[in-house]
Amino acid sequence: MSAEELYSIKMRASKKENGTDVHISGAEKIVEAPDVDIFANALIERGMHHSKGEADALNLKINKVCKENIIYLDALSVETIEVETWEKGQEEIKKYLKETGIDNPQDVMQFLDETYAMRGAMLLDVDRLIRLEPDKKRGIRATNMDQERMKGDRIGNEKNHYEEAIVLATKVANCPGIIGEICISDDPEYVTGYVSSKEIGYRRITKMKRMGSEKGGRIFLFRGTDAEEQKAIDFLQNQHVIVRNVPKKICKKSDMKRPQKWDKIDKALVSLKENHLFRTMKTIESAQSSHITIDGKDYVLMASNNYLDIASHPSIKSAVVESTAMYGFGSGGSRLTTGNTVIHNALENKIASYKETEAAIVFNTGYVANVATISAMVKKGDTVFSDELNHASIIDGCRLSKAKIVTYAHNDMDDLRKKIQENPCETGIVVSDAVFSMDGDILKLPEFLDICEENQLFSMVDEAHSTGVIGKTGHGIREYWQEKRQVDILMGTFSKSIGGEGGYVAGETRLINYLRNVARGFIFSTSLSPVTMAANLAGIEVLEKEISRVTKLQYNVKYFCTQLGKYGINVKSETAIIPVIIGDEENALTVSNYLYENGYFISAIRYPTVAKGAARLRVALMSSHTEAELKKCAELIGKALLMK
Repeated sequence: MSAEELYSIKMRASKKENGTDVHISGAEKIVEAPDVDIFANALIERGMHHSKGEADALNLKINKVCKENIIYLDALSVETIEVETWEKGQEEIKKYLKETGIDNPQDVMQFLDETYAMRGAMLLDVDRLIRLEPDKKRGIRATNMDQERMKGDRIGNEKNHYEEAIVLATKVANCPGIIGEICISDDPEYVTGYVSSKEIGYRRITKMKRMGSEKGGRIFLFRGTDAEEQKAIDFLQNQHVIVRNVPKKICKKSDMKRPQKWDKIDKALVSLKENHLFRTMKTIESAQSSHITIDGKDYVLMASNNYLDIASHPSIKSAVVESTAMYGFGSGGSRLTTGNTVIHNALENKIASYKETEAAIVFNTGYVANVATISAMVKKGDTVFSDELNHASIIDGCRLSKAKIVTYAHNDMDDLRKKIQENPCETGIVVSDAVFSMDGDILKLPEFLDICEENQLFSMVDEAHSTGVIGKTGHGIREYWQEKRQVDILMGTFSKSIGGEGGYVAGETRLINYLRNVARGFIFSTSLSPVTMAANLAGIEVLEKEISRVTKLQYNVKYFCTQLGKYGINVKSETAIIPVIIGDEENALTVSNYLYENGYFISAIRYPTVAKGAARLRVALMSSHTEAELKKCAELIGKALLMK
């Protein structure tokens, strides 16, 4: 390379989400030959570490640029408009559009919603309100541009929103037929956007969207003939431009003050509230059952994991009273010191018998059971294969183990086989929910076990939402599939159908002995109270004796899905979890609040429990719900979805 030659470097980074490549970062530079290596490495570093996630794929293109074809432009003048809220920022956009000679600003702004899923910019004919991009999904990519660089300019991999935006805005403003531009960043941590034109310059608006929102887009405002339309597209996509005299961002003294220790927390809370992700708790004044009392008012509870409605069963209450009289309340220590009682041993024996395993071990919560077990079974150098929709406790256990984590497509046994072949290991474990907690679908257990056996991998299944729910008598995933083989590591909880508290793992005696001696969540936790253990034991006995509760729950599932179908809500579920997908977080809250106002307590599940844009109602049925209650609930959901 000659030192005087110029080269274009373009970087695009993406990650996989639900099998689709999602763009997370992009940048370009036009640099002299000696600087190619430096800038290329900086862009790679930037693409691999982004606030929207770690890249799965990164493309880097380097092409020689003909100097004679470059246009040099002076940067637009810059003005900053300080606004207190993003709503006021939207009002500033309307003002700008009117200054640009657009009489219908609201009509133009409605097109912003269509830009969020686009890879490039929208080219909008402002008079006819017609989109002009040849590829509506891809949009127009304004590329081949950079700022003029002086000797001594700092080279870094971080994104300079301010300077890069001015460069792009300057090129667009000088494009034939373009009368202006609106830009909102899709970076969730950057809420400042801009409007620009050749006449008014570059106008920064400090808040154009909610903090934490990934919704962002760009509209090029076009006014001209058909011939000018093609010239505009060609200029934006192909013309090389270098922008001179790009102003540096001037930091006011108030911007340079040292951050206070609570600033990050305060910012996070504001972001949660603006994006309808802030959570609050309702205080229940009665026992967990199909009906509860909140603020003195009766509600039908359709959000509880107490699927068989035995949390306040007379047998459990009696067990609590008797065990309190016998043992008191506190356990006094960990299981390996002074916290082990006759009732602790009795519960573990009962679980092993119920799940048809040699032994069992009880943990303080289901979360701890998963985290402690996975991090005990695999270490650095081992591999764990995990379903992409596994519960957070499984995900956290995988991370804490420091093993290599390989995520396979949801309940996709072909993809699991492929991932195992691509990632051979000496020691590994395959872990999955039995019933997935947010979608209610069921693991394909027979094929899952086949794969584990074929590859000499430990099988681990979380039965939190399957015990008491699926299978003819509620025994869970193995009974549902009539599977004789045992899972190596069968995890479950007492806090769902059993109506109690805590988690467990059942399996061979050697597994349980190993966990008692290695699982840190067991070793270093004060054991659960004997009272809790007695209640759990009574809960299992109720589950065994009152099979009619299981039968009624399974009937309610079919009945409720049928009722939802009458309102065009097609949900197929064989479990107590009925997801009604809404998508938008604000809409999900609105529907949940409407149901609450009408006497039904159903939770709106939002990010980070589910993916952004996948908010839903998570209806959780009980065996004690009546047909009338289920029919009315389906009717209310149908009405609420029409209203939104």
